[in-house]
Amino acid sequence: MTGYASAQHGASATGAETDARPPQTRRLGLEIRSVNSRFLDLSFRLPDELRAMEPTLRSLLTARLKRGKVEVRAALDTDDNNSLQDPPARLLQRLNSLQDSVRAWLPSAAPLTVADALRLCANAHSGTEDWTEAVPALAEEALTALLAAREREGKRLATMLLDRVKQLRALAEQAVPMVPLLVEQQRLRFMERWKEAMALTDGATLPEAARDRALTEATAFAIRIDVAEEITRLDSHLDEIERLLKKGGEVGKRLDFLIQELHREANTLGSKSAALDLTRISVDMKVLIEQMREQVQNIE
Repeated sequence: MTGYASAQHGASATGAETDARPPQTRRLGLEIRSVNSRFLDLSFRLPDELRAMEPTLRSLLTARLKRGKVEVRAALDTDDNNSLQDPPARLLQRLNSLQDSVRAWLPSAAPLTVADALRLCANAHSGTEDWTEAVPALAEEALTALLAAREREGKRLATMLLDRVKQLRALAEQAVPMVPLLVEQQRLRFMERWKEAMALTDGATLPEAARDRALTEATAFAIRIDVAEEITRLDSHLDEIERLLKKGGEVGKRLDFLIQELHREANTLGSKSAALDLTRISVDMKVLIEQMREQVQNIE
């Protein structure tokens, strides 16, 4: 969900009091930045002239975006080599008159500075443009570019996730044949202990009863370490992840859930581990799943 796009629009700004000055071209620049977030979080940084356009921009973005922390910035610049224009005489006279009126009531008020006069004269020309059509059109242009950038990133992320799915399947295949071997090793170990116990009891315990007990313990051990169910569920989740990545669309939240389920199965596999090799497989799985979880946050 990360991405960046910008667009610009120029307009002629003549103002009410130009005093035969050549018209200035005001340029509207709009940027949209998007970073990762589980939900849609919009923020706007707009100049005062465009504050009224925020609801329109919000509606436009919510209609096409579902997740991400999105920031919209807009700026109005005057495209002029000589940005400091001579203030119109009528405006200067008006400012002087207003200053006299204010200081008549507030004698301690500070007089206007040159910077104040230039700023107020510049503001007097601003706000005369009608941006109600230009801003939505510009936002649509930037948003289309943002979505295209996010789509390109999504394809790269899908390739990476499919590679992690392949690695998880390989680890699961390594784990499957380990369990029967561990069960057989444990059964032989129990039987050896039974034989040693028979040699020490001098017949005080019935051989059949001791052997049955040893076999029962071996069976309980086999049930306790059996991970076939976890491997089956893990394969099922991996199948669903592959299907969603190939299907595309709004799959981010479903992938979030599936990643949580993968982590649960990997944890259970580790808790049932009766050998270092199985523990290693569980740890490797959790590393891959964590990598997937971080990247899934980027997918809408």
